[in-house]
Amino acid sequence: MAEATLRIAVIGGGGMIGQRIVSEALHRGHHVTLVVRDPAKVAEAHDRLTVVQGDVLDDVGIVRALESQDVVVSAVGTARAATPDYSLYLAAAESLVTALRSLGSSTPRLIVVGGVGSLFDASGELLLKRVPEDRLPEHQSQLAALDFYRAVSDVRWSYVSPPARIAPGERTGVYRLGDDHLLTDPDGESGISMEDYAVALLDEAEEPAHVGRRFTVGY
Repeated sequence: MAEATLRIAVIGGGGMIGQRIVSEALHRGHHVTLVVRDPAKVAEAHDRLTVVQGDVLDDVGIVRALESQDVVVSAVGTARAATPDYSLYLAAAESLVTALRSLGSSTPRLIVVGGVGSLFDASGELLLKRVPEDRLPEHQSQLAALDFYRAVSDVRWSYVSPPARIAPGERTGVYRLGDDHLLTDPDGESGISMEDYAVALLDEAEEPAHVGRRFTVGY
């Protein structure tokens, strides 16, 4: 648990990774505001969890949801959508940066659950070039969002790319950090549990080490 209790807003906390980020933050003693389109669908209850209605693309509403926060985690995604709109990643990035800029000196830090396609392999090739064709639009939009963040200098952001495989699993609390290259283990495997991804993200929230840049995690 961190020495200082943080106020953390999680957007997209209903997704598989988002749920684990919320759980990890609560486990560490932080106060979490879960921003969702339909609060009635949130079953979890905790004395340090507040659920508010909000849409990341609603400029006015999202500002109200992010006021008085220390950290904002964007875990927005399209995995559960019946007809995915992959432009969401860039649109969400633009909306969040605009909202955070409007908060002036009280602007919270932003940590983004990112994509893997923008990482490079050991040969220096962009992983985006190897993703299945049906997943290409999603990875392209995630890369566009990262490129947008990289041009932002007046908002404190961090972008966390997962390894090649991320799935529900065990929380070990052990992981490695990288920068723009895919992390692999001695057997050439690249993976992490969603639980340990959440651990790494909350470690960054508590002790910022990658402000204004992307990093990646893996075993």
